Amino acid sequence: IKRIFYIYGSDPDVVRGQHANRKTEFVLINVAGTSKVKVDDGKGNTAIFSLNRPHTGIYLPRMVWKDMYDFSEDSVLLVLASEHYDGEEYIREYDTFINEVRGK
Repeated sequence: IKRIFYIYGSDPDVVRGQHANRKTEFVLINVAGTSKVKVDDGKGNTAIFSLNRPHTGIYLPRMVWKDMYDFSEDSVLLVLASEHYDGEEYIREYDTFINEVRGK
């Protein structure tokens, strides 16, 4: 773990994330409240996870698109990252993500 941060104070209608990472892996744990995470591998596989227990988290490998949303008012989402922040390794456009996954 090289970086730790929290996502908190998000309105229920706000969608966070909306990106993929070329190098960084993540573990997400809702240490308070609840939220949902939608992940997409760019190959037609998607899943939605409800984070609602402080002792349960999800692992997100590199190169998955992630959307965090439906935050409860008291939500505190703990994020553990394998790398220090580097804005250059973020993919913020979904079409770019799809092209990279498909090798275009």
